[in-house]
Amino acid sequence: MVHELGYPDRKTLTKWYKAYKETGVLWERYSRCPKYSLEQRTTAVEHYLEHGRNLSRTVRALGYPSRETLRSWCDELAPKRRKKRVGGIQRTPEQKKEAVIALCTRTGSAKNIAKKYGVTREVLYNWKHDLLHREGSITVSRKKDKSLPDDKNALLSEIETLKCQIKRLTLEKDILEGTVEIIKKDPGVDPKNLTNKEKTILVDTLRNKHPLKKLLDCLRLARSSYFYQRKIASLPDKYEKLRSRIIELFLESSRRYGYRRLYALLAREGTHVSEKIVRRIMLECCLIVAIKKRRKYSSYQGENAPAADNLIERNFHADAPNVKWLTDITEFAIPAGKVYLSPIVDCFDGLVISWSIGTSPDAELVNSMLDRATETLKDGAHPLVHSDRGCHYRWPGWVSRMAKAGLKQSMSRKGCPPDNAA
Repeated sequence: MVHELGYPDRKTLTKWYKAYKETGVLWERYSRCPKYSLEQRTTAVEHYLEHGRNLSRTVRALGYPSRETLRSWCDELAPKRRKKRVGGIQRTPEQKKEAVIALCTRTGSAKNIAKKYGVTREVLYNWKHDLLHREGSITVSRKKDKSLPDDKNALLSEIETLKCQIKRLTLEKDILEGTVEIIKKDPGVDPKNLTNKEKTILVDTLRNKHPLKKLLDCLRLARSSYFYQRKIASLPDKYEKLRSRIIELFLESSRRYGYRRLYALLAREGTHVSEKIVRRIMLECCLIVAIKKRRKYSSYQGENAPAADNLIERNFHADAPNVKWLTDITEFAIPAGKVYLSPIVDCFDGLVISWSIGTSPDAELVNSMLDRATETLKDGAHPLVHSDRGCHYRWPGWVSRMAKAGLKQSMSRKGCPPDNAA
């Protein structure tokens, strides 16, 4: 969204979204902090009142603000105490006209003219704008604008330079648009990095709007390369028959033969071409072999017996021994090979009730462990045995041993190791 609109930044957009969800009102504007605090404004107004009520003196002493801002602060914090100029001398229209004429025909500074007539420089220029009606006024300035040439020929030459720049920018704009619309490239691609064939197509398209030399210079395409590409494009396709035969063989193979097999078939038919040509023609004609993705290996072969419910539900706390048992198989890699450990752990104190070790994770490994664990039980003890959904705990041998000892069975959910994390 930020890339498309160009505004705002991501943090600001997130704030707007949160505010809209909470209040339901769209953001209107920022609450901007004042530039000067109330203490600074009060200090400035007090200095003005205690030191002769002079705006300029206060601004010079404090270094802030402007005289107009200080005047508004005084009207706000100390109304009717600001020093105002009263009893100004009224000027007649003839006097104003005389002062304006002296301003426009002066040889010195405007400040001296204003001092002569007893007014400020701003008032003098206001008289000038009022008398000359602003729109039709012609300012007679002593200082000449150095950015504009004095000579008429220089002005004309500058206009021609600007026209050339406009044509150049228009040319670059048309080339960028043609790169996207005609050549079907991404908008960020530099047209100078195109192939000579693509540049030639672009030049032929824009040749009616721009001179050929300008197009070649902008694309950095040599004139000889341009006409060479045009000549090649006008020649008949020498691989036309080969192209049609490759398409036929590819379709006859049900889109299964790559360029190597097609090259071998063409060689049997007596057509001897390079493998690179076959591969290039297949690429140009979009002849892509449909390859079946290889499935990832999985040892899962379905449910071999019904699974027990998850009775423990991740509650691994027990108030007494032989209430909740947990079991699983762990693999260890040692220099001699793999070793498998199958223990039973009591949730009460983490004591290992029994365990068995073997070189294969088979039924004998878990059954022998369960037999030794049940031998340690006292009369009336029937703990809950929780395990994963492995096949070792679902075979008839394990199930019959659990029923004979009066043990309850619980299993984790499928593909959920945290259910037996303890």
